[in-house]
Amino acid sequence: MTKLRIALAQVNATVGDLDGNAELIVARTRRAAERGARVVVFPEMMLTGYPVEDLALRASFVEASIATLHAVAARLGAEGLGGTAVVTGYLDRRTDLAARTGLPAGAPQDAAALLYGGRVVITSAKHHLPNYGVFDEFRYFVPGDTLPVFRVLTADGESVEVAIAICEDLWQDGGPVSVCRRSGAGLLAVPNASPYERGKDDVRLDLVVRRAREAGAALAYANMTGGQDELVFDGDSILVGADGTLLARGPQFEEALVVADLDLPPAPSREVPGGEVPGEQPVDAEDGTVITIKRVTLPDVGPTVAAATDPGEAFWPRLPDPAEVYAALVTGVRDYVRKNGFRSVILALSGGIDSALTATIAVDAIGADNVHVVLMPSRYSSEHSVSDAEDLVKRQGVHAVTVPIASMVDAFTEELTPAGFPETGLPAENLQSRVRGVVLMGLSNAGEHLVLTTGNKSELATGYSTLYGDSAGGFGPIKDVFKTMVWELARWRNAEASRLGLTPPIPENSITKPPSAELAPGQFDTDSLPPYEVLDALLDDYVENDMGSAELIAAGHDPALVERVIRLVDAAEFKRRQYPPGPKISQKNFGRDRRLPITNRWREHCGP
Repeated sequence: MTKLRIALAQVNATVGDLDGNAELIVARTRRAAERGARVVVFPEMMLTGYPVEDLALRASFVEASIATLHAVAARLGAEGLGGTAVVTGYLDRRTDLAARTGLPAGAPQDAAALLYGGRVVITSAKHHLPNYGVFDEFRYFVPGDTLPVFRVLTADGESVEVAIAICEDLWQDGGPVSVCRRSGAGLLAVPNASPYERGKDDVRLDLVVRRAREAGAALAYANMTGGQDELVFDGDSILVGADGTLLARGPQFEEALVVADLDLPPAPSREVPGGEVPGEQPVDAEDGTVITIKRVTLPDVGPTVAAATDPGEAFWPRLPDPAEVYAALVTGVRDYVRKNGFRSVILALSGGIDSALTATIAVDAIGADNVHVVLMPSRYSSEHSVSDAEDLVKRQGVHAVTVPIASMVDAFTEELTPAGFPETGLPAENLQSRVRGVVLMGLSNAGEHLVLTTGNKSELATGYSTLYGDSAGGFGPIKDVFKTMVWELARWRNAEASRLGLTPPIPENSITKPPSAELAPGQFDTDSLPPYEVLDALLDDYVENDMGSAELIAAGHDPALVERVIRLVDAAEFKRRQYPPGPKISQKNFGRDRRLPITNRWREHCGP
């Protein structure tokens, strides 16, 4: 065996920022070289960010990606980093395919490149294209059909062979993993942009271990971190040996350079009679396709930077479930604000648990000085709602302003009454919410703040929210969080503050009091909805697990409640379609994951 030092560059790329992402590649390669790494692996689509969606179909963007890739390779060489083998994702295209119906315009590819010696040595493209959940890659890409294998010298002068595959190529059977075993490579390097979901870290580790054993090679899984619209990437880069032994694991939701030493088999001699080394080798990929192994040997261009003797930290501590979910929400808010050029946010603070948690997430994401809250008491607001909101302001130090809305609601009601507008009932309740939305949007425009909505997944599922009221805003931090988890996260965040000797950020009364929209006298959520612990269990089965009515009843849910909740969820589709984006933390969020027609007469039948 021979030793190869490898670095996994777990970084936060920004979609469309080719120059900024290129800077990250150069900077992290320099750090990897300073720590003695001979190979550094960056995430999938590193140069362009991920997902690029319809930008992939724009020829100018594809051309810019390819040009920037070659510029980065040249710059690495010019800056003395050409002796480090860099595997990075980028956007490429096939030039040998004629345009036809059904082929993505320009035949773009989700590609990976090997940069070495100041040039692009070899490229390949993702073979398996995911078309489920948040992924829609048949729309954007054409598949690849090669497995690059490069031979590189280690620090002790031995050679090892490294193959390259991309993200989804691990998740599906056959393809590059099977061909890697046939290639004899000692290491499979895999750039990834794998979005976060609760519990996915365990699934991901099991997958990497299984695929390493199938490939008969060590496996380096370099994952992206950071937020991109609704998606959050959690990092969690993984390095395992050929037998599945975990050798290194990066942090969650943080940028990091994970450096480790691998014991790999020396590259075998591939000379054939006559002294030639075989180049291209077509192989049955065991998925109905043929993949061609393409081999290259990297020349020795000498050391780039003096090698460090100690690779440094290899294992970061794992986050428990509430901390993991909370970190995902904070990451999603931070990067949505930062990457879209906002400096501050504004939200309605009611004294209730949803707005309290949203404000706390915002403070942890971008700092209290950049968070503005508006207290908007109405004639139905309880005394504790105002005092709880004021308590949170004192605890967290956010900017606060009080704008009473009773007189505004009265003015609207007076003007609308001749047109038949009622003074009580649902229209009057919704009017209060919509007035609050107008106030927030007005202050947003005046202060150039991003408005955060405070609705949770339980409310969005059942339509227990006001269109153009609660839904008025640019980003929904807890839109994918069921109400029961809102309480769990709030308790966890307070307990974490106490553990650190800090003031709990959320008033205890906001957590313990019965939830209410306070749009009518004595109103509570349970007037319109079942208890949230009952509701959320049913919603989880209907929304996330796609159970039909018969399955729901068989699972133990009350038949009458099943019928009622299904009716509420189905009728609220038009509202959800107009709700702003928010961080995805579940297996199926309201957004890219769940795409139901708004106009839809299909109804689940709950009776015999």
